[in-house]
Amino acid sequence: MEWQSLNIQRDFKPGIHCVKKIDKSYHIPVSSGEILTLIGQNSWQPLNKEEWNWSGLTSCKSHFLGWLREIPLFAEELDSDREEPEGYKFTSLWSFLTGSELSVFYLIGRAKQIVDWNKQHIFCGACGGPTSESITDRSRRCEKCNIPYYPRLSPSIIVLVTKGEELLLARNANTQGSFYSTLAGFVEPGEAIEETVHREVEEEVGIKIKNLKYFSSQSWPFPNSLMLGFHAEYMEGEINIQEEEIADARWFHYTDMPNKPAMMSISGWLIDDYIKKLSD
Repeated sequence: MEWQSLNIQRDFKPGIHCVKKIDKSYHIPVSSGEILTLIGQNSWQPLNKEEWNWSGLTSCKSHFLGWLREIPLFAEELDSDREEPEGYKFTSLWSFLTGSELSVFYLIGRAKQIVDWNKQHIFCGACGGPTSESITDRSRRCEKCNIPYYPRLSPSIIVLVTKGEELLLARNANTQGSFYSTLAGFVEPGEAIEETVHREVEEEVGIKIKNLKYFSSQSWPFPNSLMLGFHAEYMEGEINIQEEEIADARWFHYTDMPNKPAMMSISGWLIDDYIKKLSD
């Protein structure tokens, strides 16, 4: 089966353990958070079984991700001092955000997050004892105190605040580049998602919002967020930025927008969705 004939969104079925004897397989080598990529390749694809065997790479740990139709897919956890096979290079996950299909980006993000989780939980955070891999689910469990460690997911909100034909966009103080985006922040313990939206907006730009509406979600593996997107309307207040987080925040008319986020990100989807509604 050729990789190009697969529809990842439709054909990928997640799994935890591969118990079947296999003749074919796909492999995603991950090292120091970077993904092995064939130089000059128009569209990314994993290594097949023969390419993996001939790559000369040695896996510290092979993580079964699931099935692409009947073919198993593995994330290969490599040492940081590995050498790149001839014709290949290791590429940052950020490059896949604008240079690949969204389904490929999600698949690679899954591989990276699982490799990161395994590396970060070899030992228990409570007693320092060794952990071992579960045979029933995706977890590692302390052999001494029995605490389970699952792949980390950090829920966070992202919200587009609007006022008629104007959109509130901000430039993050801790990110490179000059683009403006929607407001975002992490959910705190004991907090409902809706409470997070109201708190984050007021903390970051000093205004109050109303008419909160859920939009969509997106896996965001930088490093392990689950972004929950919302639309909201301005209610009251003047912009007063939280300088540790926000470098600048302004109201922009939808016909006069600044540099915007990539359309593969949920922030781009939120902005595009609202502008389309105004333009209809």
